[in-house]
Amino acid sequence: MPSIGLTLYQIAARKEPLVRPDWPERPPGRLAWLHAPTADLAPQMAELARHIREEDGHPVLLTAPELPDALPDGAIWQPPPGESAAGARLFLDHWRPDVVLFSGGELRPSILHEAAERRIPMAMLAARAPHLPPGRDGWYPGLVKSALADFTQICAVDDAAARSLRRSVAANRISVAGRLEEPSHVLPGNEAEREALAHLFAARPVWLAACLPEAEETAVIEAHRAALRQAHRLLLILVPEDPARAPLLAHRMEEAEGWQVAQRSADEEPEPDTEVFLADTSEMGLWYRLAPICFLGGSLAGTGCIRNPMEAAALGASLIHGPRPGAWGAALGRLGAARGARSVASAPDLAEAVAELLAPDRAALLARAAWIVSSEGTEATAQALALMRQLLGEG
Repeated sequence: MPSIGLTLYQIAARKEPLVRPDWPERPPGRLAWLHAPTADLAPQMAELARHIREEDGHPVLLTAPELPDALPDGAIWQPPPGESAAGARLFLDHWRPDVVLFSGGELRPSILHEAAERRIPMAMLAARAPHLPPGRDGWYPGLVKSALADFTQICAVDDAAARSLRRSVAANRISVAGRLEEPSHVLPGNEAEREALAHLFAARPVWLAACLPEAEETAVIEAHRAALRQAHRLLLILVPEDPARAPLLAHRMEEAEGWQVAQRSADEEPEPDTEVFLADTSEMGLWYRLAPICFLGGSLAGTGCIRNPMEAAALGASLIHGPRPGAWGAALGRLGAARGARSVASAPDLAEAVAELLAPDRAALLARAAWIVSSEGTEATAQALALMRQLLGEG
């Protein structure tokens, strides 16, 4: 019997038009429905879907606001379902999930109630403070508590989330599991090329400016000039955001400023006297492996960090970034909280940071902290898989 809060909620949701989507056919087998309410949770749930497909073979339905980049084969993406009572029934009638795994704390009371009525086992992963979907706020007495009661187990992302959830859920149904694993950020790299270039570098100190926009070229060049005063054999691998700028940039640096420059696109190799190696964006995995220090281009004077910082972190680089995170604010926030990245505010700061990280012990501390952040979540994902199997009676 629906609670008063749920009844009021569903009355409000009746305004939602009942659309019969052109859903694909439900695949055969025991279907796991995964729900990611936000763009930052979608990659984590897509990675969980990959584990389910590879380790258990079950078909997976993933609902999320947008199609994740790393959706595995055999998984189906759909936008989140509607929240009217009729829409919830329509969705569950079609997909008939055998297990439901929500994430992030978002509650969809209509579909949760309908799933509970059908005795479909459900759990919440990477849970934060419980909340209704955007635009669904209102006075619904007891609704959050009754919706949370539909979950067999709730895995909180941290202690603060667990405390918030305990106001509405019995403590024995809440555990702290942490963040879920994200798709691997380890970029491929040609090992033969890495060995050859490492031999040419001949143990020289190296740093990388990754995907550098034109607006930051001068700052990076001046930072390199300053750092050379402390390490005269220092080599800068400079990867322009626009590879077409490489010849123009090489000409400027050689003719106007007297730098010794080699261009990867011109099949030039870094000689012992080369000071700047202009490289190509298509080989980022190679450059991350060769440079223990990486400045994230776009974050200082550009429109925001251009590359995902976890790519460099996953390959053991010590990260330096400016005050403009762009699309990677959450990732840089996690790295900063773990002391896995060095933040700079100006070109002189950048020079100071590069010089500081030329000390191997300082670079190693930063790189290790960054690597830990980039690889976190494996334990929480393993727990999620075990929980799913338990709910399916397979564990």
